[in-house]
Amino acid sequence: MHLTVTDMSILSSLTREQKEAVGLLQTGTFLEYFDLMLYVHMAVLLNELFFPKTDPHTAALLTSLAFCSTFVLRPLGALIFGYIGDNIGRKTTVIMTTMMMSISCVIMANLPTYAEIGITAAWVVTICRMVQGMSSMGEIIGCQIYVSEITKPPEQYPAVSFISISSSLGAVAALGISSLVTTAGFNWRIAFWIGAGIAVVGSLARLKLRETPEFIDMKRKLQRDLDKKSKRNKEKEHKDSDIKTYIEACKKEKINKRTLAACFLIQCGWPFCFYLGYMYFNPLLKEYGYSSGDIIFHNFILSIIMLASNLAWGLLSYRFHPLKIIKGRAKMFSILVLFLPFIALQSSHPYQIFALQALLFITFLGSPPADSILIKVIPVFKRFTTTSFLYALSRALIYVITSFGFVYLTEAVGHYGVWVLGAPFCLGFIWAANYFEKLEEESGMLPNRKDRQCTAAVRAAA
Repeated sequence: MHLTVTDMSILSSLTREQKEAVGLLQTGTFLEYFDLMLYVHMAVLLNELFFPKTDPHTAALLTSLAFCSTFVLRPLGALIFGYIGDNIGRKTTVIMTTMMMSISCVIMANLPTYAEIGITAAWVVTICRMVQGMSSMGEIIGCQIYVSEITKPPEQYPAVSFISISSSLGAVAALGISSLVTTAGFNWRIAFWIGAGIAVVGSLARLKLRETPEFIDMKRKLQRDLDKKSKRNKEKEHKDSDIKTYIEACKKEKINKRTLAACFLIQCGWPFCFYLGYMYFNPLLKEYGYSSGDIIFHNFILSIIMLASNLAWGLLSYRFHPLKIIKGRAKMFSILVLFLPFIALQSSHPYQIFALQALLFITFLGSPPADSILIKVIPVFKRFTTTSFLYALSRALIYVITSFGFVYLTEAVGHYGVWVLGAPFCLGFIWAANYFEKLEEESGMLPNRKDRQCTAAVRAAA
């Protein structure tokens, strides 16, 4: 995948090296998320092959287990890749994660089914999903941090959002392949061989990346400070242990607890939205007579809408401040959640459900295109670990809460269970967006209307 004409016009002020880096990271993220989402969207088919057949309730729990297995080890992956990213470099991390994804895809492409080897198949596929979840953790955060550190606002906002757009495009491609495999009668293993192949391509492409200037500059600054200390103490050299000790001292810089809470609450929005949009309505669609292949194709069309929505919001961030965008979007999403039980109960056709899902994805709860703002509030040598851990924790926790919570809430109170889970996510997201707005205002990064008009006039003149 390459930068589009629209992308290039927005990023015209970037250097050739910056554009190349953004393009390589977009390509890698697309390939990585193609692999990650391949099983997620083929789960309605693959769970029947790798897990034992049971009653509907147990089947729903097994489906939730397979879905959550992708995310439960993400916090561990965040700590591992966060350490590598903050101590060795951003580039190393994004290459390693793509290689891990490739290996797990190869294993899954050759894994015998439950009918052939029994429960071992379920365990192996679950472990592979965990590995994929861990690798994806270092992937998208690593790319977003990389782009955030090589660009500046306002180009920074759409540039970082294009990473999320690439992940959405990867999901679209995964759904397209899944739909083709299920409707045309191809062997499902072909899809995973394709995934393994493109992950290798992504790894090779990223070898061309260079380390981010901000990360290198910070290390150089530390070295200069150490050299000054050496001269004061009349020492000629400092050992590597001294450098590590000094870096550790920098890492002890405290981060405001409200800032951490706000980052976490912002990140909790998307996993709830994802499960609600893609997974929640599957049992209802089956009641309308949809097969597994029909649901995959249905979700494929939804993923295209999600991609278009992500692209539109990303492009708008070049003209409007990202925090204004995500706050307004969250309010519209909250209204939809309020009316969702009534719409679901009154629906008489799958197209009505489709329209509701499409609106949920257009007004989705999520950090894009404000990702770079959340990233830059964290100190450089804590940035990768902190950002990725909060991201991973939100996915692991909220996917478990939503997938298992909806199973029991739907049985207890029907579609009104959406209110129980949706209310805290919507309110928490809006509070966090307001909090970051205040931080941006205090730092002078949130322009008023007059400032925006002056900026627009300068750009028009240029």
